[in-house]
Amino acid sequence: MAYQDKELTCKECGANFIFSASEQAFYEEKGFQNEPSRCPACRAARKQQNNGGFRQQREMFTTTCSECGVETQVPFNPTAGKPVYCRECFQAHKRY
Repeated sequence: MAYQDKELTCKECGANFIFSASEQAFYEEKGFQNEPSRCPACRAARKQQNNGGFRQQREMFTTTCSECGVETQVPFNPTAGKPVYCRECFQAHKRY
C-alpha cells in the first residue's frame, strides 16, 4: 500500500503534526489500529511523565511450588490454602 503524509491535530495541545508515510507503514507492520492522537512532543512528555519512561518493576514473592516443591517466584502474594505453581507446573496445568 502506498502511504502519503497526513496532517493530524494533537488532542493534548491542539498543534498540527505530520503522520509520515514511513510512520504509517510502521504502525501497520506493528498491527496498530489507530493513528497517533498526540504530537511527538506530547507523546515524549507523556512517556517521561510515566515513571520517567521506564516500566515499573513488579514486586515478586518467593514461594514453594505446590506440585513439584521447587522454590519459585510469583508476581502476587500467595494466599494460604491455594496452590501456587512454578512456571513449568503452571504450564502443565493450563487448559486450552
